[in-house]
Order: sequence, then structure tokens, then C-alpha cells
Amino acid sequence: MTNPVRHAENTPMRAGRIVALVAGCLMLLPGLGLAFGGGALGIAYAAGRDDAGYFSVNLPQLHSPTAAITTGSPALTADLNTSSWVIDNLDTDIRITVTAGSSDQQIFAGVGPAAAVDGYLSGVGRDEITSFTNGGTPTYRSIAGTSAATPPTAQTFWAATASGPGTQQLSWTAVNGRWAVVVMNADGSPGVAASVTVGVRAGFLIPLAVILLGLGLLITAGAVVLIVVGASRRRGDRDGNWPGPHSPDTALGFSDPVGHSVATAGPDRPVALHARLDADLSRWKWLVKWFLAFPHFVVLVFLWPAAVVTTLMAGVAILFTGVYPRSLFEFNRGVLRWSWRVSYYAVNGGIGTDQYPPFTLGAAWDYPATLDIAYPTSLSRPLVLVKWLLAIPHFLIIGLLLSNWWDWSSLGNDRFGFDPIGTGGVLGLLVVITGFILLFTGKYPTALFDLIIGFNRWIYRVVAYTALMTDEYPPFRLDQGGSEPTALLTGPTNTTEWKQ
Repeated sequence: MTNPVRHAENTPMRAGRIVALVAGCLMLLPGLGLAFGGGALGIAYAAGRDDAGYFSVNLPQLHSPTAAITTGSPALTADLNTSSWVIDNLDTDIRITVTAGSSDQQIFAGVGPAAAVDGYLSGVGRDEITSFTNGGTPTYRSIAGTSAATPPTAQTFWAATASGPGTQQLSWTAVNGRWAVVVMNADGSPGVAASVTVGVRAGFLIPLAVILLGLGLLITAGAVVLIVVGASRRRGDRDGNWPGPHSPDTALGFSDPVGHSVATAGPDRPVALHARLDADLSRWKWLVKWFLAFPHFVVLVFLWPAAVVTTLMAGVAILFTGVYPRSLFEFNRGVLRWSWRVSYYAVNGGIGTDQYPPFTLGAAWDYPATLDIAYPTSLSRPLVLVKWLLAIPHFLIIGLLLSNWWDWSSLGNDRFGFDPIGTGGVLGLLVVITGFILLFTGKYPTALFDLIIGFNRWIYRVVAYTALMTDEYPPFRLDQGGSEPTALLTGPTNTTEWKQ
């Protein structure tokens, strides 16, 4: 049997492809942010409007022992410090509804120039709303004063007012300037209590949402193109899925540079995960590997959102053509390979090697942790729509392995609870236990190594399935050990051909 040749995935990437990949990853997050922001703004405004076209927010009941509650917050003022024609053409209407705290109370609400309001309330004790907490509770800044307030209804500077018993409502079209909103008793007496609802009707919000959405989609599309270009191999490159001149019709295996069995993927085994335990692992280095791997984590923070987008694009292509676009497949497979190497080195993968992971989307067959996913010639179109649903049983298991998502809560009544944040998980606990055994004994327990790799093999099979990279449903089977079961060997290899 011939030895594997040096394949294209281990050849250095050209500078232009690296620049394209980095630029695409950097563009992707702001592009997604604009797209999601524009879409959320448009949906929230369109779905949340009432019959009059106002989007309303109910504030908690306002209380103040002083004579007035005012706003210095941009949420209720129009001090945008910009040209008047900009504000005047935004076509923004403000509607403020106030309800008196008691049936015998005469309530007043007014919008007026901030300078005039300051002059009117000069020397009068009042509470100014400066911000709102996440729950919507207002934060006040108390302004001391000893003067009594004259009735606000007697003032002539107001741009819009409403006063009387029960519920009162005012409407005001925002114009350029610095404005303030005031809630008082109609006679100016201290002790203000009222419920307030603020509504906004803005003609520019829907066009703004469309612009943000369109701009975000354009940036995201450009980012994906750059990522695909950066991740794609040059024309004439060998298929990187196979480390040697083998037919991709059958799953094969081979020996790594030190003679260990390494399995490649094929139709009978679409996902093949391999790990080799270092013979001379450092006792203490696992304590700092997470820190040493920080540059990899930074790169993966950008690569994974890109992989989500390319998976969605691949799903659309599969739905209409039954084929996973090769360039998208290569990128997503590369992200999973990169993730597995970093995980095996530093975190839940098993801390089984002291060799620093390479910065590559390629296979890196000479690294102690490899992942291979066979490129499918065709995929089921209907399965694209239901793979996430079919994988729910696996998600429940993975939730236990990666994090304690599921627990028994005794708060209120005993019940089965769900915590999507979680802490640790079974897999993380096993790795920590292994680390301490290594620290104190200098030996990595073989049984724990086999179990940890088996759990990771299960996880990556599920990830590959839900990433639409294979139609073979992941088996409910824990294949333990560093090598895939029934791996075939092609014979000894020339280790010089494995160097990158």
C-alpha cells in the first residue's frame, strides 16, 4: 500500500486567502448585528403598534413627595444637538398618558422648553428621572427647594399639555430643541403620584429598520463570500478529506507518524474522531492551557458565527439542490477540526496533549487530535428541515455532558428544571478530576481518557448531523477510546510527509 502523500490541507495558506478569511470574520459580527437589529426593530415596531400607530411603553407608577417629577433623560426629551431640519423631518409624534393616583386628584402633564421649565421650577423641590433600571423602575435625582410651585396650568410656555382628573393624554410632534416633560398636580401642590404610558409614532422607524436590515445582509453576505474564498482551496488542490490517494467511496484508516491507528471518514462512517494521548504529559501545564489557548478562543469567537451563517446558506442550497456546496462544507469542517484540536489541548476535549494546536482549518493529520467528516455526494432535502428536531434526544444527553442544564429545583415546589447557562457538566467534571490525578500522580488514567474521548466522539457526531453535513443519524452508542472502532490500517507512513 502506498504511503499517504502530503495533501493540500497541510500546505500553507496564501497571504491573500488569510487576509480574506480574517476580513470576513471581522465583518461578520457587525453585519449580523445590523441585520438582527434592523429586523428586531422593524418587527417590534410593526407588531407592537396600536390602532393609532403608536408603540407604547408602560412605566411603573411614579411617586414623589415634591411638587414635580421632571425628565432629564433622553428617553423623554428631544435634545439631539443636530440641525433643525433633521428633527423636523423625522415625523415623530409623542403621546403621553398619565393617570392620577387617586380619584380626587387633578393631574397635569406638560412638554415645554427645558430652559423655561428650569426657570418655572427654580427654587421648587422636585425629582428628576435620570434613568431606568432593567426592570423599568425609574432612578431619581432629587433637587432641593423651598419655594411653592405656582399652578402649571397658568404657565404659557408649554408646547403641549393635558390636565384634569383620572386619565389625561397629550400628543406632541417632536421638533428641534431641548425639551422636558413634567408631571405635577394641577394646582402645583407637593405629593405627586401617577401612572404613565409613553407612546411613540415615528414614520422613519420602518425605513430605518429596512436600511439597517439591508445593510446588515449586504455586509454579512460580503463577509461570507470572503470567508468562503479564504477557506477554499486553490484549483487543482487534492481533496483534503483523504490523507492519501484513496478512493472516497470507502472509509479507510492509516497509521500516524508514531504508528497509531487513525481513521478517516467515509460513507460507512461519516464522522471519524481520533485522539492520541501524549506519553510524557506535564503534570501542571493543564492548569494554564486554557490561558495559553486564548488566541485560539479569540479566533473561534469569530469563526463559529461564520459557521452558523454558512450552515444556514448550505441548508438553503441542500433544500433546492440536494447538494452541500463544497466550499461551505470545507469551511464548516475546518471550524469543527479547529475546535476539536483546541478542546483536546485545553478544555473538555481531555487535556491529553501538550502540543500547541496549529492555527489552521486544515486536517493537521500529524496533530494528536484529528477529526474527519466525509463530504456527502448527495443529501436528503426534507431532512434539512427536521434534523434539529430529530436530534432533540441527543441534545438532552449533550446538555448533561457539557453543562448541568437539567436539574431538580426545590424552589417553591419540587420540579424538574432547565437552566440553559449551567455550570460545568459531566464532561468538565471528568476532565478536572483527570487533571488533579495527573497533577498528583503524573499519570493520565486510561479509563478516564477512553470515556472522555467517547463522550466527545458522541458530541461531534451530533454536531456534524445538525450542521447538515451528514444524513446518518448519530448512534446512541458510546464508542470509547482514542481510535474509531474497526479502523483499517494502510501500513507504515513516512513521517516526513506529515510536516506542515
